[in-house]
Amino acid sequence: MKKSSLLAATALGSVAVALLAGCAGGGGGTSTESGDAAEAGRACVILPDSASSNRWEDLDRKYLQEGLEAAGFETDIQNAQGDKEKYATIADQQLTQGCGVMLLVDYQGAGLGVVDKAKAEGIPVIAYDRPLAGADYYVSFDNVEVGRLEGQTVVDGLEAAGKDPATAQVFYMGGDPTDGNAGMFKEGAVEVMEAAGITPAQEPPGIWDQAKSATNFENALTANDGKVDAVWSANDANAAGVIGILQKNGLTGVPISGQDAQLAALQFILTGWQTATVYKPVKDEADAAVETAIALLQGETPEAGAELEDGTPYIQVTPILVGPEQVKDVVAAGDADAAELCTGTIEGVDVADKCAEYGVQ
Repeated sequence: MKKSSLLAATALGSVAVALLAGCAGGGGGTSTESGDAAEAGRACVILPDSASSNRWEDLDRKYLQEGLEAAGFETDIQNAQGDKEKYATIADQQLTQGCGVMLLVDYQGAGLGVVDKAKAEGIPVIAYDRPLAGADYYVSFDNVEVGRLEGQTVVDGLEAAGKDPATAQVFYMGGDPTDGNAGMFKEGAVEVMEAAGITPAQEPPGIWDQAKSATNFENALTANDGKVDAVWSANDANAAGVIGILQKNGLTGVPISGQDAQLAALQFILTGWQTATVYKPVKDEADAAVETAIALLQGETPEAGAELEDGTPYIQVTPILVGPEQVKDVVAAGDADAAELCTGTIEGVDVADKCAEYGVQ
């Protein structure tokens, strides 16, 4: 893999989570030394919110809890619900009750203070999905590759529409700059789009919020005299905001990227409003995090095949591009329910008919 400005990585083709015996460098020793076996075997998890994606409550919570409890460890999984103060309060409560390992999804930097407190107590920290300075390990998807897949979605969409990428009006709808992953997504996307000759016609402020994304896009569309040929959208929520404005203005056939394989995005893909989404099988990521946490709880050293630029060991998981033909694979994996997916109409198109056309059942 090319060394990026954010990441120095050894390319991995799949999840790299080999566990080697040994004493963990950061490692959970405080609880064991204090003789509190329950504390040493307790995994504390903080999820960020429910607004940026349904995945945190619907998928990550389930997979993390099932994996850790199956290995015989107690879990304390809580959601900060987009509140930085609540994030800190949850962390203080968890640390008071005792943690053998902390698994944190950062929310606008709220995890930084938690890392400091955990490390002061000798508790190892896993940054889950989003990078977090000072964490002992980072478990996530290959985020630069996620961006590359999104960028290729835009390039392929323009070419399929017979438009020259070098002269196309392409909007960049990036993610929240406080999310460390957002820069990686953009880096990968820009790498591919620039190579095809694309430069942004408009680049509204980055955000992880459907309603705000819609407002930002509408303002940018107005500033661009209503002209748009394609949209690089960093995730499905942003894409949904964009699509709502396109529909409002009667604009069709605009290639749009996304990620997370959210239910609405899959419906938009089936009905032609969104070109593709980058599917990040949550179970694969959760399993990698669970294996890392178990190793630390057992006093072992997880092996990572990559690292962030600051030297944090980076355990990577491989993302998958999903267009109409691959929607059925997301359903088959259990990350979307066909009964929920194949219902309703979008701009007069019956989603059930599209499910039948693409073999979704």
